[in-house]
Amino acid sequence: MELRSEQPADRPAILRLARSAFGTDDGAEPPEPGLLAALFACEEYIPELSVVAMDGGEVAGHCITTRAWIGSEPALGLGPLAVLPERQRRGIGAALLAETRRRALLLGERVIVLLGHTSYYPRFGYRPAAALGILAPDPRWGDHFMALPLAGPVPSGPFRYAAPFAGL
Repeated sequence: MELRSEQPADRPAILRLARSAFGTDDGAEPPEPGLLAALFACEEYIPELSVVAMDGGEVAGHCITTRAWIGSEPALGLGPLAVLPERQRRGIGAALLAETRRRALLLGERVIVLLGHTSYYPRFGYRPAAALGILAPDPRWGDHFMALPLAGPVPSGPFRYAAPFAGL
């Protein structure tokens, strides 16, 4: 498996991956492909933090992390993270999270925030964001709203994702 920065030519495969990973039994279009398309085009897009996992010449996984804010301080918002269903549980998601963390540290970022499964992300160091003083956009998210401190002091206050998230 190779991890590398996403290129514009990868985007059709990434959108197909998101449809596959987040698809529903009723065949309805999940929101993630549209969100990804909007994230690729937004001001908060950070090219170095859009990472693909290539496996056998195919995009097997993708993770995007975009500029976000805690109060007026910069932060990162991770997601969506997707792995082809037939390649899940093989470490691709873990590798994407580790690579995202490594790249964010190199960029001097202080914290990554996400909304995700409490049974998955804590094993990678994520913990409830509220414990760090980071307030979720929706308080109903509870412990599913998590943060990973990286370097330096973590700001506290209300969290705001990149603009395309507001359309969900």
